[in-house]
Amino acid sequence: MTLQPLTTEEAIPEIDYPDSDGNPMADNTEQYRWIVIIKENLEIMYADDPNVFVAGDLLWYPVRRTQKRVAPDVMVALGRPKGRRGSYKQWLEDNIAPQVVFEILSPSNKDRRGQDSLEDKFDFYQTYGVQEYYIYDPDDLILEGWQRVGDRLVQIPSMLNWVSPLLGIRFDWAMGQDLIISRPDGQRFLSPVELSQRLQQSEIQVWQEQQRTAQERRRAETQQQRAEQESRRAEQESRRAEQESLRANRLAERLRALGIDPDDV
Repeated sequence: MTLQPLTTEEAIPEIDYPDSDGNPMADNTEQYRWIVIIKENLEIMYADDPNVFVAGDLLWYPVRRTQKRVAPDVMVALGRPKGRRGSYKQWLEDNIAPQVVFEILSPSNKDRRGQDSLEDKFDFYQTYGVQEYYIYDPDDLILEGWQRVGDRLVQIPSMLNWVSPLLGIRFDWAMGQDLIISRPDGQRFLSPVELSQRLQQSEIQVWQEQQRTAQERRRAETQQQRAEQESRRAEQESRRAEQESLRANRLAERLRALGIDPDDV
């Protein structure tokens, strides 16, 4: 039996890929709120597409046998199935890199230096194939975006009314207020509280419509019953009139039989 030599990749021992880097998902409530809004609304947007994977704060390992990784606040991998993952190991995902990533800034992470700095993350995303990269600072209301051109991420000149080529979502601003992100169908990204309120409002509207429909049905049934009663009364009146006419005719025949003209009576 001849032993086959190991390939270079097989000769390199496998390593551990931790599912956590020990860093918190968010530094404050506003950063967390926006991570949740973007992640959950993208989940809703692609709920019926089994081959779009959306994740928040999930470690992405682009290269096997190295612990080089980053955890985007939100990432979207088009062409990858939904499902539970401890981390996104790109070599197990048909070597498909997340195409769109979002970072939400906080006072601590926008001034961070060294590992996990914005500069390091930008280089990582540029190196490993991200197609669209968006950064939002909810404190200073600043939104920036980059789009891949060749092997580089090139900054988008203006984000006002910018539509993501891959996701179809639109970025806009409320007058003097917060960022507005809208789905391709125009539905605005909503917070979980707003989604719950919208659902409750929808359920109330459905209940009210059901009540109106039931009332209309009862009204129609009442009108039909009245119409049937009127029809029965009309039939009864018609029968009574026929009976009166028959009695009058019989009486007239008897009078004529007695030699009396009914018209003279």
